[in-house]
Amino acid sequence: MYVHPAFKADLKTSEAFLAERGFGTLVAQGPGAPMAIHVPFLFQSNEKGGLIELHVARSNPIHERIASHPQVLLTCTGPDAYVSPDWYSSPNQVPTWNYVAVHATGHAKILDPNWLPAHLDRLSAKFEAWFPKEPWNSQAVEQQRLTALMNAIVGITIEVESLEGNWKLGQHKGMGDHEAVVAELRKTADPASVAVAALMDQAWGIAPSGA
Repeated sequence: MYVHPAFKADLKTSEAFLAERGFGTLVAQGPGAPMAIHVPFLFQSNEKGGLIELHVARSNPIHERIASHPQVLLTCTGPDAYVSPDWYSSPNQVPTWNYVAVHATGHAKILDPNWLPAHLDRLSAKFEAWFPKEPWNSQAVEQQRLTALMNAIVGITIEVESLEGNWKLGQHKGMGDHEAVVAELRKTADPASVAVAALMDQAWGIAPSGA
């Protein structure tokens, strides 16, 4: 991924984003066109670069592609927003798009089915923790049904070899332009635009309102 020096995120920021976001696009190589799917995942940093774990439907041919071409790319994006040139405080601006993204490349491995039960509980525990309720886990599913569902999926891990983060949030603009764009983004009814405004302030080290 091309990353302008002004937008390059440090490794810890990229790792934290992957661990928190947990949803991305897995791209596999092979003969013909690349193959991509959209998947939830878990990321854990380690001394080697990190480990991603996920699963795909057994009926999805991507796991066969990965078995023969294990070098993969996983992309993960956050909120994004269009920025109108009319919003800047300085003249002679052009339209742009602000966003955050992380690309992870590495070596994927198809795992033994015995790995799946613990993986599914780890995965659901992460996202269930987002809600103020008693967390769901696989014990809520009748065993025969659960076994059938697990037989229909394939577990995959990715040993991360390279991690790149692109925080394109107008850091190369002046404070006047920054403040003007943030104000306009916050006027919109679009939650993603409001989230981008918060990330822009964060990139400038500006504390959230009310903090």
